[in-house]
Amino acid sequence: MAVTTLGIDQFLGPAGFRHHHFGLPLARWQSLAGQTAWIIGAGTGYGRSIAVALAGAGTHIVLSGRRVGKLRDSIDEMQAFGIAAENATIVPLDVTDGDSVEAAAADVRRRLGRIHILVHSAAVPPTSPPWPLTSMRGEQWHRIIETNVSGAWRICRAAMPDMLAAGSCRVVLLTSEAGWAFTPGVGDYNVAKSALNNLGASLAAECVDRYPSADVQINVLIPGEARTEMNQASTISPYAVVPMTLALISHPPGGPNGRFFHRDGRHFSFGYADAYDRTVW
Repeated sequence: MAVTTLGIDQFLGPAGFRHHHFGLPLARWQSLAGQTAWIIGAGTGYGRSIAVALAGAGTHIVLSGRRVGKLRDSIDEMQAFGIAAENATIVPLDVTDGDSVEAAAADVRRRLGRIHILVHSAAVPPTSPPWPLTSMRGEQWHRIIETNVSGAWRICRAAMPDMLAAGSCRVVLLTSEAGWAFTPGVGDYNVAKSALNNLGASLAAECVDRYPSADVQINVLIPGEARTEMNQASTISPYAVVPMTLALISHPPGGPNGRFFHRDGRHFSFGYADAYDRTVW
């Protein structure tokens, strides 16, 4: 039987965040104030939308990505909605470079202390050849795996130990329905997103085992189709991913861990992981 969290409204515009709180109950919305969230891929698309929404809730935001200009554009978008930018910090990094990630994590700790929330949204699109798995070059394979899988692992490895040692860990990895698919022409992307799914669930299981007293909530979210750099023709706002993201990262202790969700509220299974059997409200 399919499980769905009802009441997720994907089409709440950011201009009205003070009234609708992206669908969050008031207490959950208020719980985000004063926390620190590190958003990877915060310069565009889903990452920018999540960063802006969290800033509106009073969360301290660390915006990371390769392109500083895009990260500054995200701060401009916050200000366009009347959100003060004093609590937004830009920390550039390249997720494919381990030294860059470690230096960024050290900078975040020095400037802001503990991270409460981690959202990973950085990714590159499928390779251009029509039959990538049998014709792509090694460097093309390396690029998509390094960015879409290894990059997420580097960020989690750098950020999560401090979160876990403090007793609470909220992580959302943005994936794609490609992680459940075998569509010809985008096989490299399918593989990368499937590996990202497994990374999320495996991290969740490992951290529960290693930190049994911590409140571990590491989950994977399908953001669906929207207007991003990968899909500029879409008419759907990337803010569509915000309500479900906030529902997951604001969940009280004892919430889902190692589970899979869609932005519209559906709960997915993956491999040996059954669909989460309770609502996330």
